[in-house]
Amino acid sequence: MRVSGAARLAGVMGWPIAHSRSPHIHGYWLEAYAIDGAYVPLAIRPEDLAEAFSVLPKIGFRGWNITLPHKEAALRLVRTLTPAAERIGAVNTVTVQPDGSLTGDNSDAFGFIAHLDRSAPGWANDRAALVLGAGGAARAVCFALLEAGVPEIRLANRTLPRAQALAKANGPAVRAIAWEEREHAMAGAGLVVNTTSLGMHGQPPLQVRLDALPGDAVVNDIVYVPLQTPLLADAAARGLRTVDGLGMLLHQARPGFERWFGHKPEVSQALYATIVRDLLS
Repeated sequence: MRVSGAARLAGVMGWPIAHSRSPHIHGYWLEAYAIDGAYVPLAIRPEDLAEAFSVLPKIGFRGWNITLPHKEAALRLVRTLTPAAERIGAVNTVTVQPDGSLTGDNSDAFGFIAHLDRSAPGWANDRAALVLGAGGAARAVCFALLEAGVPEIRLANRTLPRAQALAKANGPAVRAIAWEEREHAMAGAGLVVNTTSLGMHGQPPLQVRLDALPGDAVVNDIVYVPLQTPLLADAAARGLRTVDGLGMLLHQARPGFERWFGHKPEVSQALYATIVRDLLS
């Protein structure tokens, strides 16, 4: 597809940025919907972040995604924040408003819950959920689960004080537990979510037994390299429903694309297969 001088511009900002799959996702949609637009990687050093936020709107950018290590620094560089960005404490989507001001959003929670709803319809949101990890991804997952009406979140992290801080920030429905208690905390839970890097390619495996989980529970791993982690393989072998991490990445891209390019995109099987091939290449 040819890009004209009037093309709508967006991108993804990080340091480094070559690993990002976002240009492939947005590029697929731009081609599929025949949109005159471009989405480009933006390698921005931390010391240049403020300047980039100032310059990009002036050269026609409608917005951009934010990835590591800029998600928290971006909070201070936008004029307004959505409730999700405020509660999660990080920005991954910036939109340039008609007056040139910047709005920061966090679509990770949206992406997580949209993929969970689609992959495991009727997941047990009336029962407790066990969330493993207490980093940025866990903040987004906890926000999403509370918004969806989950009555109790059991939060286990290898460093207990970090889990306690996150639990305190989210109110009484979130309870921090010791990492050693993670398997006992599965009793009666309807959902387990791994938000740690354990099980990712090049990282140690996640050591956890699923014996205490009810037979109708759902196991979700936000790791997507590999696509089927040992945790998901174990859950599938037990007959539990599983949700991989790739769909969260795909769905979190939807709000920004709609704002910047004016078209509500679909996470199709064709897109999913395209990104899987990219991951395997």
